[in-house]
Amino acid sequence: MEIIGQAFLQLMTPQVMLIMLGASVYGLTMGAIPGLSASMAVALVIPIAFFLDPVPALAGVVTLSAMAIFAGDLPGALLRIPGTPASAAYVDDSYLMVRRGQGGLALGLCVICSAIGGVVGALVLMGAAPAVARIALQFSSYEKFWLACLGLTAAVAVSGGKWYKGGISLMLGLAIAQVGLDPVSGQMRLTFGNSNLIGGLAFIPVLIGMFAIPEVLRYALAPREIAPPPIQALGNLLAGVGSTLRRLKGDLVQGSAVGVVIGAIPGAGADIAAYISYAISKRFSKVGDEYGKGVPDALVAATTSNNAAVGGAMIPATVFGIPGDSLTAIIIGVFFLKGLNPGPTVFIENALLINTVFMAFFVANILMVPLGLLATSAFQRVIRVPRYMLMPAVLAFCIIGAFAVENTHFAIVTMLILGLVAFVMEKYQYPLAPAILGLVLGPMLEETFLNSLIRARGNVLAFVERPLSMGLAALTLVICITPLAMFIWRKARSTRTA
Repeated sequence: MEIIGQAFLQLMTPQVMLIMLGASVYGLTMGAIPGLSASMAVALVIPIAFFLDPVPALAGVVTLSAMAIFAGDLPGALLRIPGTPASAAYVDDSYLMVRRGQGGLALGLCVICSAIGGVVGALVLMGAAPAVARIALQFSSYEKFWLACLGLTAAVAVSGGKWYKGGISLMLGLAIAQVGLDPVSGQMRLTFGNSNLIGGLAFIPVLIGMFAIPEVLRYALAPREIAPPPIQALGNLLAGVGSTLRRLKGDLVQGSAVGVVIGAIPGAGADIAAYISYAISKRFSKVGDEYGKGVPDALVAATTSNNAAVGGAMIPATVFGIPGDSLTAIIIGVFFLKGLNPGPTVFIENALLINTVFMAFFVANILMVPLGLLATSAFQRVIRVPRYMLMPAVLAFCIIGAFAVENTHFAIVTMLILGLVAFVMEKYQYPLAPAILGLVLGPMLEETFLNSLIRARGNVLAFVERPLSMGLAALTLVICITPLAMFIWRKARSTRTA
């Protein structure tokens, strides 16, 4: 405990606090702009971090990452443009709540749940990093394959009851993920002779296109006399948040646990954690059928998991130097830049500095509450802009965001084409979330499957030989079979009573 106190005192200096506040504002701004990811935001400040002392540099980077992840919820709720892949898991619920005049509750839940998830992640990081990292490192390619399969079962949960349409949407997402080079053989697939497709379809242009462009098209094609009514002001962002969280405290616990564990698995990350938390919450919720239609219950677990996964991803990054996702890979680079070499000995050789980093992550998530509420209040002015002015601006931001990722015009073309596809899908009531889920999990599913087959020399039984992989396989199978079994049971019961 003494070293934790010393770490806290190192943060409570004017220079460090000023840098953390500046990093918070920068992270909230960058995270709220569609197309500008948290990874990009951190990468852009590395030249500045080079000239700072280790404590302010690392505290600033950690604060920036936490704020940018949360800020991705803002454009998702107000414009239906997810700022991060994880925000896509619950974007429909938050957006529909805003449209119905419940925007204050939706964004208040996003702020508070993100902060709670981040605080839990930070506490686990400080208290149990080595133990959690040892568990996470037991995940070989076999376990990661079953984890990806488990994530795909969330497609049923985010399909809004139309499971067959959700399956078609999922297949579309998996097909898009196949475009480019085979991860094992390097053979080109689905490129159709177009060199722009060799590297695959960039995720951010696809994400922006599938969620934002349909909104623009709907407004452009709607007759003026039936154009959407103006959205009500958000009001008090904390009204109803306390009672909602007391009612859904189980979802808070579930989201925090899933976020930390999934985040700690290298290659998983916040997006998979958010989808799995959303699926678990829906399966056990009394209003599960309303998920995807704008209910506060759908937000709590997924938003909590979102930020808890950031702390989880820091565990293998600091204990073993293994990045949990692209964001922590960049943060590891900053660690090395400032002389903090991740590894098992870091808690001996640089105990004070590494605990200062952990404490900075904790403080950043405490700061997220007041700063997040202020940022939300400022960003809500967007909904007061007339839609005939807002929609062209949204389209411009989409184009800028897509181009910023790849620096090619092809990214803009990708965004527009998939936006049109998404518009047609929604017109015929095909859910978009399973397609995004397939796009997120497709590369992980394919790579772990092929690597596992090569490792096992074609023996498929190797996928269930390890206790951990067998447990994940059984859980996946149970989740897949349960809806079918329940359907057959209800059918048989109705037949007997008829």
